[in-house]
Amino acid sequence: MLLSTILLQAATTAVWAKAAGTLGAGIAALAAAWGIGKIGSSAMEAIARQPEASGSIRGAMLIIGALVEGACLFAIIACLLAIVL
Repeated sequence: MLLSTILLQAATTAVWAKAAGTLGAGIAALAAAWGIGKIGSSAMEAIARQPEASGSIRGAMLIIGALVEGACLFAIIACLLAIVL
């Protein structure tokens, strides 16, 4: 009786952990996509206002986009570890 209760609780916890990890990975991917879209939109507006500064704006946009992608990658890996472990 006690063993079956412990196994049932472990299985239920594992299912919720997998669901939460899956949901977290999806949210991280959507947030990164939204953030990169916002970065690109703002950069295009800035380039339209000051075309002579397009080189420095483009460089900053690429660096910030890479940082957002890196943060998203760490978040997705953490969520996938929650699913696997």
